[in-house]
Amino acid sequence: MLTKQESILEFDFSRQAVLPDRLTRKTHSPYLPAVEQILGIYRDQVGRTRRELHTLVQRTMQELEDCSSVRMSAFCKLLDDASEFDQDRSGAAATLRRRVFTLAAAYHPLVHAPDHLFASSEAEVKQKIADQLGRSWPDIEAELFADVIEFHRLKTPPDASIDAAALLSRYNVAQTQTALYSAVELTVLAGRDFKTILRYAKLARLMHTISRQGNGYTLRFNGPASIVRETRRYGVAMARFLPGLLAADDWRMRAIVIGPLRRRFALQLSSRDGLRSEVAPSDFDSELEETFHRRWLESDTGDWQIARESTVLHSGQNVFMPDFTFRHPDHGEMLLEIIGFWTPEYLREKAQRLAQFSDHGRILLAVAEHADEAIPDLGLPRAVYKTKLLPKAVMGLLAAAHEASPNPSQTENSNEPG
Repeated sequence: MLTKQESILEFDFSRQAVLPDRLTRKTHSPYLPAVEQILGIYRDQVGRTRRELHTLVQRTMQELEDCSSVRMSAFCKLLDDASEFDQDRSGAAATLRRRVFTLAAAYHPLVHAPDHLFASSEAEVKQKIADQLGRSWPDIEAELFADVIEFHRLKTPPDASIDAAALLSRYNVAQTQTALYSAVELTVLAGRDFKTILRYAKLARLMHTISRQGNGYTLRFNGPASIVRETRRYGVAMARFLPGLLAADDWRMRAIVIGPLRRRFALQLSSRDGLRSEVAPSDFDSELEETFHRRWLESDTGDWQIARESTVLHSGQNVFMPDFTFRHPDHGEMLLEIIGFWTPEYLREKAQRLAQFSDHGRILLAVAEHADEAIPDLGLPRAVYKTKLLPKAVMGLLAAAHEASPNPSQTENSNEPG
């Protein structure tokens, strides 16, 4: 993502709207060939430092009439993010610097042209140091500041699948993300892609409430006071969520953003606005859930079949979608909600939501040990785990639930299987 320094936002005080910078083929047609050129720079200049690459990009883009230095910096950041650079993770550069500077100190001060006052020639001293270290000076110089980000050398350029149009699209999405850095509230009206949108929201660790709205759903994302005071932190989570939202269909979004003079401005988008994002689909909200699902499939779990977020529960206009659904040909359906690492405020909201839905379906809880005390006794079977949730623990819950209710009815008709 871009930083605040690379953000270009227009705040319309009359409409109380925030308008992120956006480049279109129709209005900004000269950008397409220019972006093709800067992609070529990265692909043709493997081994160059980040600083050298940025200089070449800026020289190319300054030919565009309306390309500000901030836009140039934004494109450099996007190109860097799409590339891989060599980094000195071993501390070799710092060790080399100490060695070189220690050797050079004996000849201080160094001058380009020696005279009767200063006899140490920079070129001669560099050669002496190179001889002592058994390396050429260009080789030493290339490694001397390899731990400084500006001097990281390009190892792998952007993938060939990224063309000029794709990079322009990434720019537009990234600028829209920067508007969300100062967001305190975000509402999404979702249609047929509701489950996909919710999954990406969970991946971004957004606190949310869901309600039914006609044939669709309203998802509201807004943190409690303690989080809203840290607007930037929660706004970044909203920004991380945006690419997933843009990859879905049939939605409208409205965010409230804090702008100049602490005024509130609205950012409005929909799936019809032309912004798109390529996001790899993710079936799980966390590594813990993914590992549990894999272990379940590898274990002997009898005839219990597992499905990811396939059941939606309704209570009036409120909605709840547990993490897993278990189905058995004889014992019916059970639902599992996993409660892991979250803030105290989120855990309180989660407890309230579970209490509201405790009579719907047959819900089981898997609660992280550190969060166990925050979830009161709701009359729901629970397993407490430390770092890993094992199928054996959930099988114990399923067996206990079956013994308590040997002839369970199927989940209510108000539930919607996915």
